[in-house]
Amino acid sequence: MKPNRSIPASTVIPVLIYPDVREAVAWLGAAFGFAERVRIGESHRAQLGFGDGAVIVGDVRHDRRPPRPGEVTHSVTVRVENVDAHYERSLAHGARVIMEPTDFEYGERQYSVEDLAGHQWTFSETLADVAPEEWGGMSVAAD
Repeated sequence: MKPNRSIPASTVIPVLIYPDVREAVAWLGAAFGFAERVRIGESHRAQLGFGDGAVIVGDVRHDRRPPRPGEVTHSVTVRVENVDAHYERSLAHGARVIMEPTDFEYGERQYSVEDLAGHQWTFSETLADVAPEEWGGMSVAAD
């Protein structure tokens, strides 16, 4: 891919809608450790980075809306170095717990929370390299 400083370098970039873009940028930075890399208008959009990943925060307009209570249309998974420390950080900023840190047979320790606008996030720390066949999954050759 050609580089372009106007878009994150990540291959897949979720766009999440928030009622207040500036509040979301501040909260996602404080609670989850995201860093703003590009601001588009004062409150229209912002590009945030985390490691080699990215997310775009967009404003409410036309048919774009944040999640409604009681509905889950998506979840974002982010890999972190230390799930327990990250969990404590998110709690300190008011994230609503969906699942406390839990170790899974596929070699990950994960927790899930809801952010200030109702988006669901799962944060995952790798504990071990486990073949999918060891826990009931199946490796599939990529084309």
